[in-house]
Formats: sequence, structure tokens, C-alpha cells
Amino acid sequence: MPLLFLYEGMPKRKNHVSKSALTLKKIFGAIASFLIALGTPLLVVLKLLFSLTIEAGAISLNILAAYFNLILHFLLTINTLLLKATASGRSLLAHFIPRLPKKPLLRRQAKRHPLLAAPPPQKKPLTLPNLARITPRLSLPHPSISLASLASRVSFPAPRPQFLLTISLCFFLLTTFASLQAYLFLTSLPNPHLLTQNTSPVTTKIYDRHGTLLYQFYKDQNRTPIALTNLPPYVSQSVIAIEDKNFYHHPGFDSEAIARAALANSSGTAVQGGSTITQQLIKLKLLTPEKTVIRKIKEVILAFWAERLYTKNQILEMYLNEVPFGGQTYGIEAAAETYFKKPARNLTLAEAALLAALPKAPTTLSPFGSLDKAKERQSSVLNAMVSQNYLTAPEAAQAKSEPLKIAPLETEIKAPHFVMFVKGYLQKKYGPDVLDHGLQVITTLDYPLYESATALLKKGVTAQKYLHVGNGAALITNPKTGEILTMTGSIDYFDSPSDGQVNLTTAERSPGSSIKPLNYALAFERGLLNPSSPIDDIPTAFRVPGQPVYLPQNYDGRFHGRIPARVALGSSYNIPAVKTLEKNGVINFLQFATNLGITSFSDPDRYGLSLTLGGGEVKMTDLATAYSSFANQGEKVDLNPIIQIKNYKGNILESNTSNQFTRRSDSEGGPLATGNSRVLSPRTAFLVSDILADDRARTPAFGPRSNLNIPGHTVSVKTGTTETKRDNWTIGYSFGPDPRLAAVWVGNNDNTPMSPYLESGNTGAAAIWNPIMALLLKDQPNSPIPKPSNLTEVKICALTNTLPCENCPNITTEYFTPGTEPKVACHLIKDDLEKFRSARINRP
Repeated sequence: MPLLFLYEGMPKRKNHVSKSALTLKKIFGAIASFLIALGTPLLVVLKLLFSLTIEAGAISLNILAAYFNLILHFLLTINTLLLKATASGRSLLAHFIPRLPKKPLLRRQAKRHPLLAAPPPQKKPLTLPNLARITPRLSLPHPSISLASLASRVSFPAPRPQFLLTISLCFFLLTTFASLQAYLFLTSLPNPHLLTQNTSPVTTKIYDRHGTLLYQFYKDQNRTPIALTNLPPYVSQSVIAIEDKNFYHHPGFDSEAIARAALANSSGTAVQGGSTITQQLIKLKLLTPEKTVIRKIKEVILAFWAERLYTKNQILEMYLNEVPFGGQTYGIEAAAETYFKKPARNLTLAEAALLAALPKAPTTLSPFGSLDKAKERQSSVLNAMVSQNYLTAPEAAQAKSEPLKIAPLETEIKAPHFVMFVKGYLQKKYGPDVLDHGLQVITTLDYPLYESATALLKKGVTAQKYLHVGNGAALITNPKTGEILTMTGSIDYFDSPSDGQVNLTTAERSPGSSIKPLNYALAFERGLLNPSSPIDDIPTAFRVPGQPVYLPQNYDGRFHGRIPARVALGSSYNIPAVKTLEKNGVINFLQFATNLGITSFSDPDRYGLSLTLGGGEVKMTDLATAYSSFANQGEKVDLNPIIQIKNYKGNILESNTSNQFTRRSDSEGGPLATGNSRVLSPRTAFLVSDILADDRARTPAFGPRSNLNIPGHTVSVKTGTTETKRDNWTIGYSFGPDPRLAAVWVGNNDNTPMSPYLESGNTGAAAIWNPIMALLLKDQPNSPIPKPSNLTEVKICALTNTLPCENCPNITTEYFTPGTEPKVACHLIKDDLEKFRSARINRP
């Protein structure tokens, strides 16, 4: 109000205003513009810093939208403030944007606020004497002065472009551009939250059932994460002492170390690097390795950010699991295993100090290349630990004197065919990249047994070179649980010229007669045959529409007349087997074999009656699965190579124990436990197993003392040989609480035939199967075949499959389901004996 009185007393000159008032308005306007120009981008930068340091999250694009909104408000605010400050009616933008009108804006006198016409400030304070001198000059009496009329009579000239305002606007544009660039730079940085996401490949390890490491799978980096709490204290202390002594005190970067490193680089002097452990972690996990100023700036910013997100120990643990230690070795756990063949938790002080020395120059300091240089660096690490009070001088001296036992560099793979089989299993179940996820796989393989069985296989193949046996394969399982105990796909995995890497336990080969038990099992299951059913082994022509006449021959080139099914299967005669398949039907047999586990019978149109003699190729693993149904009273158990799978964090992904294969005591079966499926009745499974264990039933073909006998043990076994002698098999199994199944194949990878003098059941696969099975059953008590309660033994005449009569020369016992046994006796006369002279089997 005093200022208004002062204005009222001024002379009434047109467009007159005090110069001091105008100058003051200009200064205030420039300052306001400058502050807003500076404050707007600063607000954005502060917002970004707030996001980095407090929220520590991703920078939202909403900030950018808010930023441009602030720019608009700034321009409007400048225009409004200076419009009011000058009361000229002209927009500030009119000085810079030519299209805006330069004349004062129209204003209504009635709505004009009197303060807008405030007079310039007085140089002297307004006192009553001064007011008395001014009052007589006023046109209105003092008590009734009108502010509105005063404002209407005072006008000011329009201001011209001001130098300070121009500078402030330029400064605003510059800071806007700089802020935008800062925003784009910060938003381009990777998020430190990614540090806890395991983006680095982690080694997958395959173990046998006893914990023996079979192999490690990794592409470029062999890494096994380990928790910091599982390491001895001196492991982390040695790393901190040599890499970042101020680790627990800096905010992620060490400005003194950076300056020292920069000075050393400019002078050419080699000193300790300027990167902290946090910076090294950022460089390893989030940034590229090029050496540029921009990357260094990013490294510092991200290190500072990471320290806001994680504790020091979390950062140290991530670093120890990420840092390279030479070659393909990454992380302290993999380094301990590579150089000392022990887990990192068992490292000694001397060993830990040596490993801490390696990250500076892993190749130059590698103990494999230069142990002396590594020892020198180890000494520096121990000295640093003493200077930083982690160790005493005597402790360091003792560690320096400790001899280091560097393990030889090994790339050995144990049980290679099995390991690759497990690899395929994992990739099929968990995806193609699963081997980079750090799985700890405990398998069912018994490595000591594998070594013994493989040695017997190699010995047997070598001993039969004279029979042109060039290769062999062996598979041992527990038919009760499906566990694969050994798998040898060839005698030499590394024999590339002979395709040694081909796993013949999973390759498709002709099974020969080893497929016959499945054929007879189907006939027993359908009630078409029983073990005593007579079958004529005589020359027979089989006619199938659209196919040539089929005239099968027996292995020995002879015909054996009417024989019981027991002898036909036990001695592996071909003509009775073809007749049995004709009864079953090829389509029915294909479906039945598939149910038992044969996966290769895919196209029914490809197969005919020769299928029962090996006319369709199968895998050894499939045949082992099918035979396990006979050993398990009709329950099929799929082969299983896995006991347990854990991820690198220790979480169990898969666990297979024997408990899941618990069986019912009910001989007739019923609902099955998880992991099983019933494919046969216990009756059929028993009958097939009993025939395959009957030495008298196979004596006509193999002799009384063949390699199919394991003295003191009940073993069911079957051979198989192709007509051209390209494949020879023996597969057999035992019984009891801990049974074993062993399958052996011999032949040649190039499919060339073996010698025609190879004698199935005595040479070839049987000569290898016998010592393997004897090894498996050594020191084990004999276990008989478990007999179902719904079978009864009846004495019959083997020649007629009837109750015995006076002239029957071969009276034996056979198993029948109650109600199906013979009801009448035979009526043989002496002339009939000549007719059935070939039936000489007497099974008491």
C-alpha cells in the first residue's frame, strides 16, 4: 500500500515508469526463469537418482512423459509470471516467437488487480512527513483513494528482449538436452537385479550310485555354484586381501584406487587395478569386456547401484561363483575340483591362497603351465593376508611351506555309453539346454560292477576273434526296479573307425530267436497253448496272401517230429514257433510285444511270420524291459537310469526309489503301484520263466552242459541268432528279493557275418553272458521261480499230453490251471512208440 501512495503522487506522464522498478522487474523475471530452467531438468535427474538409490528398480517411461509435461508448464509459467510482473500485456514468448502479437493484450479495467500496477520501490522509507508532502498533489482525497483508478491511469511500456532471459532459455535448452541424454544413458544400463538370476551356464554332473563322478557336461564354462557359508573363512579372506582390501568399506567403487590406476596407466607403471570386487562382478555378469571410458562409467554406476541392492557377502558369493580360474574353469568350486580334485569346503589355507592368486591372470599363473609363478603369486596373497590381519606371520610361513599336490588335467569320461544315454534322457525330459542348468544327477549305474562286466565283455570278444566276432554290448539291470546297473554299448567307445561311439544296447538289431518267449507268452495268455501242448516240428509250407511261400528251417537243419511246446521253446525250434505265431496272428503279436516294451515294431505291414525268428529289429533295452515282465510275475517295469536329480540350488527335481516298485503279494495281481503296469498274468509269466530255466527242455539243442547253466542257481535264459550269423544274443534273469537281468550281444558294427561255426548257447554271446551272470550271483543264495497259487502240477504222458498210460515211455509233470488238466489217459500200443520216437524228454 505505501508503494501505491507513492505511485499516486508521481507526475501524470504517459508511459512513464521508474527505471529502478523496471530494472528490478527484469532481474526478478530473469531469476525466476533461470531457476525454473535449472530446476526442471534437476528434478528429472533427482528422480532418476531416487529410482537408482532408493527404489533400485527399472526406470519407467512415465518419467520421460512427466519430464516433457514439466517443459510445457515451464514455458507457460515464464510467460504468466513475466506478464504479471511487467503489467505490459505482452507475452514473453512474443520476444522469441514472431507470430505472437507484439501489442499489449486487452485488459478490462474493472477486473484489473491493483497490485499489478504497483509503483517502483522507494529509495527512502515512507514516513509521515513524506506522505504529507505528497498528499496535496493527489487528485483524490487521501481517505478515499481508489486503487482501481490508480491502476487505470498508470501504464508501462512493453519490455524489449532481455539478455538475461535469452541466456536462461538457452541454459534451459542445454540442461534439457543434457538431462535427456542422462536419462537415455541410465535407462540403457542393465538392471543389477539380473545378478541374482543365474544367466551363466552351470556344469551338470553325472554320478554313479556310489557317488563316483562319471562326467561333467558344460559348453564353455565349467561352473558349480557354492554358498559362501560352505567355504572356510580363509577362502574369502584370501580373495579380499589380494583383490579388494577395502571391500567392506567402499560403496561399490574405490575412488582412490581408480585415481591410482589412472595415474599408473598414464605413467606406464604397473600397480594394483582400480576395479573393486563389485565392479569385477558387474563386468563379468552384466557388461562386455571392452576397455573404454564409457564402460568404466557404467561399471561404477552399476557397482554403486548393486551395493544398494545386495549385502557385501551376497556380492562376494556371486563373485566367487563367477570369476574365471583358467581354461574353462569358473568359480571357486570348479577350481578346487580342477586343480586339487576336492570340493572347495575341504581346501587348505595354502590351496585357497593359490586359487585366490589365479583370477588376476588365469592363463599366465595356471598351475598346469607354471607352478612357480603361481607359487610366487600365492606368497603375495599370504603376505597381503598378514598385512590385513587375517593371518599371523607364522601361519603364513607354514602355508608357504606346504607342498601343493596339483591334480593332473583329466578329461576322462567313465561309462561313456551310459553317460550319453543319461544325457539323452535329461534332454528329452527337461529340454535341450538342461545340461547348462547345473544338475546333480545320481544315476543307477554301479561303476565297480560296470568295470568288471566291461572287462569280461572285452575279454570274451577278444577271445572269439577267430569266429570273426568284432564287437559286443552288455546290459545289466534289476528287473524288479528297472534300474540300469551297467550299460556297455561297445568294447571301445573311442574306436572311431569301428563306430565305437554307437551304443548297441539302444541300437536296433535283429533279435533272432530271443523274441520267441514273447510269442509263446501270447499263446499261453490267450489259452491257445500250454507247455504240454504238442506241436509238430515237420517240414511245413506257410502261405500268406500276397507273399511268397515261407519254408522255415531249424537252426540245426533237422526236424524233430511232435514235441511239447515246452521243448519247442526250450530248444528254440523254428517251425513250432512259426506255427504258434500263425495261431496268434501277426497283428495281435505286434500289439502284445508293444505292450511288453518293444518300441520298434511301428509298421505292421512290414512284418510277416518270420517276425518270431528275428524278422523285426529290436533294441536291447526294449528286450530287457519285456523280459523283466517274466521276472516280475507279469508286471512291466520300464528301465530307469536315475536315482535322484537336483538343481544347483539343491532342490530335488526327480527321485526314484525302490519303494515305488513295491509289489502286491496277491499272485493274481490287481491294481499296481506307481511305476508298474501289468502286461501278463502271473501264470503266463511263471510258465515262460519255468521253460527258460528248464535245462532238460533245452538239452536237445544245446547239450546238457552249455553256457546257459549257472550251477547252484535258477536262471531263465534264452539265446538268439540270426540266420546269417550277423547277430548273436543271450539274455537271462534270476529271481529273489534282489534279482538281476543280463543281456549280451556280439556281432560286427559293419553288419558283416560272423563265422558259421559260432555255436549259439556255447560260444558267441553265451560265452560272455555266463561269467557275467556268475559274477552277479556270486555269494547269493538260490531263489526259485515264484509259483502262482492257481497252478497245479499233474503227471502226464509227454507223447500225448494226456494222463499217463501203461505204454507211455515218457511220463513227466506239467503245470495246469485247475480245470484245464487232462481228464483221460492215453491208449498207446507199441506201434505208436515208433511214431513218437522223437519225444524223449522226461521232466520229473
